Amino acid sequence: MPAASEVSNQHEIVIGLEVHVQLLTKTKIFCGCSTRFGDPANTHTCPVCLGLPGALPVLNRDAVTMALKAAMALNCAINPQSRFARKNYFYPDLPKGYQISQYDEPLAEHGWMEIGAEGRSKRIGITRVHLEEDAGKSLHEGFQDSDRRSYIDLNRSGTPLIEIVTEPDLRSPEEAYDFLTRLKTVMLYLEISDCNMEEGSLRCDANASVRPAGSTTLGTKTEVKNLNSFRFLQKALAYETKRQMDVIDSGGTIEQETRLWDNSEQRTYGMRSKEFAHDYRYFPEPDLLPLVITEGWKDAVRRELPELPDARQERLLHEYALPVPSAAQLTTSKELADYFEAVVTHDADARLAANWTLGELQSLLNESKKAIRESPVPPEQLAELLKLIAEERITGTIGKELLRQVFMTSRPVSEVMKERGFERIDDPEQLAATARQVIAANPKQATQYRNGKTEILGWFVGQVMKATRGQANPKQAQEILKTQLAGKP
Repeated sequence: MPAASEVSNQHEIVIGLEVHVQLLTKTKIFCGCSTRFGDPANTHTCPVCLGLPGALPVLNRDAVTMALKAAMALNCAINPQSRFARKNYFYPDLPKGYQISQYDEPLAEHGWMEIGAEGRSKRIGITRVHLEEDAGKSLHEGFQDSDRRSYIDLNRSGTPLIEIVTEPDLRSPEEAYDFLTRLKTVMLYLEISDCNMEEGSLRCDANASVRPAGSTTLGTKTEVKNLNSFRFLQKALAYETKRQMDVIDSGGTIEQETRLWDNSEQRTYGMRSKEFAHDYRYFPEPDLLPLVITEGWKDAVRRELPELPDARQERLLHEYALPVPSAAQLTTSKELADYFEAVVTHDADARLAANWTLGELQSLLNESKKAIRESPVPPEQLAELLKLIAEERITGTIGKELLRQVFMTSRPVSEVMKERGFERIDDPEQLAATARQVIAANPKQATQYRNGKTEILGWFVGQVMKATRGQANPKQAQEILKTQLAGKP
């Protein structure tokens, strides 16, 4: 199915996102149980997160500090006082029968984040950032009687989350994808979440509607769930908004409902009618005092904020005179940008460092399915290799092979250089002998050159480089080839 934005000019797409980010605390939001992922089911539970009578919650200060960092990075106004509330609903994996969340008095409100490339940026409003606890997990597969029963793992119950709710400012599935990608990058820079969608650390629901082009009245929305990858988000919204357009164009009406994305069938399905706030019977949490954020606390958190992606991109552009695409790509990951700057601190040329970090090194990392933090080539070793290229002691071709050998063996550049004899060949007699062999082996191409097809000279240089395993000085080889080809056969 084509993207909805490509289908009709009569409708306008309106999208808002609700993003849940699991905070990277060691313990849960209201008790001391571990948040470690992957341990045996129901081994990280206690009377508080099991909802046993008489157990009282105690707020995790680290969770609040992380939430404040997120709110500040998203340009939100921090409320001096916020309150927790009970959100009442009944699921098997919600042991208390309610979720402790924030409702009418959230931690932070009225923020924004920009999406889009430089010169084409767009500001997306952030309605609110609030704290809440996660539910447990229902397990429907993997057991002998899974066809008859579901099982419950409450390890995740009480894990701290922040919910980030956007304004309905997104106008295409592509913009929604861009927003979620940038939001993940910001959260990783803040080091408050690992944003691992496979483990449930980053989850997103999307509210989608369509309205006549030019209208300011919102259409009836549906909430799309089960979006456990960025691509699923984009595909699901493309399908759902196109479905709504088709319903409207055929004279039908959109029902406000929750729909699930089925990736195997590439479509959404109706799940249930969409709840309203009053369905949850919110009321203030009686076991928790109001959360008071002092100016001193805010100042302390603000001092801990790292340099964020947009600011870092601007600095890389000006400090290192990098091209915009290189600076943008480097800052998509804090670890990638850190690696690049570490290479430069070892006296490597900045542009060369950017090109090789994003090009040859990244290619090797992708081949071996490693992240930049797992690189077997330390920054100082890449810097040493790049200095050899800049000083023309080795060619770029040899540099690529040298990098591969260092990557595969984790040995120093100097050691691999010495063992493999990777020094550049500058000896005129050796180069001349190789050039003669290449010309003698290719008489047809030599005749073409002498008959005026001078652009074939580059091909001859390539043959010399191949014959010397990339070690020949290419400029010197070119001049020697010119001289020899200019003579009579």
